Amino acid sequence: MSFDGLLFFPVTPCDEEERLDLGAFRRHVRQGVEAGCGAVFACCGTGEFAALNLRDYAACVAAAVEEAGGRVPVVAGTGYGTAMALEFAAAAADAGAQSLLALPPYLVQAGQDGLRRHYEALADGSRLPIILYQRDNAVFEPETVAELARHPGIIGLKDGHGDLDLMRRIIAAAPSGLLYFNGLPTAETSQRAYRDLGVVRYSSAVFCFLPQLALACHDAFRDGRDDVADRLMKEFYLPLVELRGLGPGYAVSLVKAGVRLRGQDVGPVRRPLVDPSPEHVSRLAELIERGLALMEDLERSPDPP
Repeated sequence: MSFDGLLFFPVTPCDEEERLDLGAFRRHVRQGVEAGCGAVFACCGTGEFAALNLRDYAACVAAAVEEAGGRVPVVAGTGYGTAMALEFAAAAADAGAQSLLALPPYLVQAGQDGLRRHYEALADGSRLPIILYQRDNAVFEPETVAELARHPGIIGLKDGHGDLDLMRRIIAAAPSGLLYFNGLPTAETSQRAYRDLGVVRYSSAVFCFLPQLALACHDAFRDGRDDVADRLMKEFYLPLVELRGLGPGYAVSLVKAGVRLRGQDVGPVRRPLVDPSPEHVSRLAELIERGLALMEDLERSPDPP
């Protein structure tokens, strides 16, 4: 699995009582695959993994696999402590996922040896290859990544921590062949710096509600068209980041609001998150309209992205 292309992290729809809407999830995943994503990362951070029970999780992963239909790989989130992470990993394997994104262990602040033991146990006990997710209470020293990367079941590292100096040292220390992903919120705004480190894969929350704009930005980074990327940053992505910073949990709830604004009824976010305020939803709607107009302008240009 090379994970070429833009990485799609679908939201997980529900009704007002927070009951899973599997039909809406199928439609959302299907539209993302048809739009041209490079992989589907189901039930991860944007997909509210921490609010899902094992039954709904397994149903979503199986649905994502069916909707992808072998066109792109499906990666499922897993997390909590080692024992529960292995239960979710087994359910993902049974549902047909091709890999796992291992979210940080629940709550505890562990040392490097503890982190290493946790992820080695997860890799030992899972039937699927694992992508480590560096963020919050799971920040790795380069030597820890190098040791974990020697495990045949560990294939990648997604960075949601954002320390570029640390990433440079990790890449230098780890064996060649480990896959790296930029996993910062609204990753487009940091992707040029990650690209300069050789990290070309990244996740895009914007793809959930403006896939063509997200793909245009991805192509601009890939092709070295920094003039196009700069314009997209200035006119869309940086204002989105400013809006994202106005509320706790907006890295998820603002995305779900964007999907609703684009005509997909995916319901509210699950507790303990809350939906954006009406004022912020209105600002998001204006920003989406700006993004659509920007895409039309770019498509009319003599040298479109």
